[in-house]
Amino acid sequence: MKPYKHLLFRQSFINGKWTKESDKNFDVVNPSTDKKIISVYDNSEKSIKKAIDAAYLSMPKWKALAAKDRSTILLKWFDLIHANKEAIATIMTLESGKPYQESLGEINYGAAFIQWFAEEAKRMYGDIIPGFSADKRIAVIRQPIGVVGAITPWNFPLAMITRKIAPALAAGCSVVVRPSELTPLTALAINKLAHDAGFPNGVINTVVGLDASKMGLALCESDKVAKISFTGSTRVGQILSAQSAQTLKKLSLELGGNAPMIIFEDADIDAAIKGTIAGKFRFSGQTCVCVNRILVHENIYETFVKKFTSAVKDLVIGDGFAKNTQIGPVINQKAIEKAQFFVKDAVSKGGKIKTGGKIRKGLFFEPTVIADATEDMNFAQEEIFGPIAPIFKFSTDQEAIDMANNTIFGLASYFYSKDINRIIKVSEALEYGIVGVNEGLISSEVVPFGGVKYSGTGREGSKYGIEDYTELKYICVGGVQ
Repeated sequence: MKPYKHLLFRQSFINGKWTKESDKNFDVVNPSTDKKIISVYDNSEKSIKKAIDAAYLSMPKWKALAAKDRSTILLKWFDLIHANKEAIATIMTLESGKPYQESLGEINYGAAFIQWFAEEAKRMYGDIIPGFSADKRIAVIRQPIGVVGAITPWNFPLAMITRKIAPALAAGCSVVVRPSELTPLTALAINKLAHDAGFPNGVINTVVGLDASKMGLALCESDKVAKISFTGSTRVGQILSAQSAQTLKKLSLELGGNAPMIIFEDADIDAAIKGTIAGKFRFSGQTCVCVNRILVHENIYETFVKKFTSAVKDLVIGDGFAKNTQIGPVINQKAIEKAQFFVKDAVSKGGKIKTGGKIRKGLFFEPTVIADATEDMNFAQEEIFGPIAPIFKFSTDQEAIDMANNTIFGLASYFYSKDINRIIKVSEALEYGIVGVNEGLISSEVVPFGGVKYSGTGREGSKYGIEDYTELKYICVGGVQ
């Protein structure tokens, strides 16, 4: 285990200072061992309001900086994260159970958003529009939207923060981050590094506390907060949307998923298995773009199930710091109970467990393959968020498309095929914000990430990602002679 205690903090970071409301605290626990890592001070909506005030007061000077100067500070933050990535990865693995190599990968991925938007800060272009009369000159410019509230989940404790606040900061906004109480330590560590990079006091604030609902409500009801960016469940996204209605906030919502992986008859089966395992079992299946349903053509079904099951049996389960670990624990007991429910429901409706299906000591759930899955099973419509891979059978392309689209969600989707006509047709027919063709890992800072239907609104990453943190202003100059 790498040295990490120099980046281990217990208090929230507000207006450039470590802050606590009282001596009330809660334990952050390692899901691999069920042992306490550290006790963190529990803050409430009172601290959120202090952070909002700090962000609001700091923003005028921050947005007034030249884009190049904001870019320079962002790049210093990027460098500091990389200089401390082993310590951050250790903290991340301790609090999430994520395999250490996955934690390092997340740091590279999450820091890339800081680097990307440091450059985009200098490219926040507007337009010159021909005047509608000879004495008019028209310009359109982009300006920062205002204070941004970022509410982030436990499964990517660094990347979900940087993907939201890097574009906000680049645009000239100040931010208040409310990380998950399950994984607050990574958030506090990177906020300390941001302070060291030179962000002015109040520009980045991180508030940790147990009462998520009241803290979220304080962000939504504040007239000083212009935008909320949230990653989490569809149910909570709907609540935040309703709570933000009175203040007419702009919202970016990255919500639930039910990702299909379609394996067509002409697919390279070995490549498809490799891609499906990558897309299904990353962080024990606890990501919003994880493969939720595997749809396989009937002519290759038995071959795929046999080879896929064999590959899943080879996955190594263990503590995140063990050298060869590929599957760590799930996040808590609720996740174990949810996995048990899905397996029991599937078996009761005719599903066959090909491997896995059992709990190992503590919060470890075996990677599970369920064959003969049907659309009346609960995981056909619900997000699994665990290491369970149900395999469905289809006969025609249209049946596969209809099965894939038969969900309220529309975040990520995947399929394998060699036929260019099929690739074009299916890519266009899938009702999802993201389509991976012959690829199981699709996330990058250079692409627009987001969904349709009940998977949310807005896009994060890419050149489009900064747009949601700005407002367009039209300027008309008259009387030109």
